[in-house]
Amino acid sequence: MNVFVTGGSRGIGRGIVLKMIQEGNGCAFTYAGNLEAAEETIRLAKEINKDCLVKAYKMDQSDSKVVEQVVEQAIDDFDSFGALVNNAAIIQDNVVAFMSDEEWDNVLKTNLYGPFYVARSFIMHFLSNRFGRIVNISSLSAGGSTGQANYAASKAGLVALSNTISREYGPKKITSNVVVVGYVPTDLTKNHMSEDLSKFWVQYCPAKRVGEAEEVASAVHYLTTEKAGFISGETINVTGGFTYAP
Repeated sequence: MNVFVTGGSRGIGRGIVLKMIQEGNGCAFTYAGNLEAAEETIRLAKEINKDCLVKAYKMDQSDSKVVEQVVEQAIDDFDSFGALVNNAAIIQDNVVAFMSDEEWDNVLKTNLYGPFYVARSFIMHFLSNRFGRIVNISSLSAGGSTGQANYAASKAGLVALSNTISREYGPKKITSNVVVVGYVPTDLTKNHMSEDLSKFWVQYCPAKRVGEAEEVASAVHYLTTEKAGFISGETINVTGGFTYAP
């Protein structure tokens, strides 16, 4: 089976791509602009399996036309996909009173509109295959997070979007689930997670540690398999037992 992963060039997305390759899947993934990071993901994938089918696509997922073009090209290149993982996201933090229209719009367009555009582009393909797995990556911030009104709203909206897809297309053997991620050190979090907040996480997280990209990837992989066919419309926490964002 082939899997399409958005934001697969770094961090959790890269972990998901490499897990898919390790499990014998082909994998297409997108990146926003860092070609060097995308090429590094491909190199690491080839180290796992030199004959694997893996390909990167530059994509601005906030643009519906670009999404449609990239998905169409990927389907031509790979012939068929069985799963989609909506992972790509951005952060532009600010408190509500000082959050600009641009900060609000940029995050919502990338983190919520984008996954909708990608899922919409794949639905008909999954329907024609009579099989599909959609996994959306959310965050504990979905319950509200100080300084992140835009990010929190986008991640909460992603849960509602995922549950709606599950209800609409469950009878067609298409599942849709959400994996909520706790604190996993990545390029995205290191610039937005203060040292004090990192210490807070380790102190109060029941697991008493931060997470690893590979742990998220394992949960995501299972949800893309045939064995996970009776799991749909679910929100699964991979957070070490933590249940909220400060």
